[in-house]
Amino acid sequence: MGKIIVVKISKLTAKHKISVRELSRISKVRHAALSELANRRRESISFSHIVRIAEALNIEDIREIIDLIDSKENN
Repeated sequence: MGKIIVVKISKLTAKHKISVRELSRISKVRHAALSELANRRRESISFSHIVRIAEALNIEDIREIIDLIDSKENN
């Protein structure tokens, strides 16, 4: 089994009590990209998007945004 990176958009929006649309507005990351990440229809995220999300939500630990898990946990 391999590892995969998961972008935790749903957890972030729940924790910060905002919508994906609001996260898009404050981070300047396209809503469609965030929505696809939240629904696991997109498998990649750029470093600049991670930085924008971190800055928008005052996050200092990247592990709040992304996680590395065993691929079997994704099923």
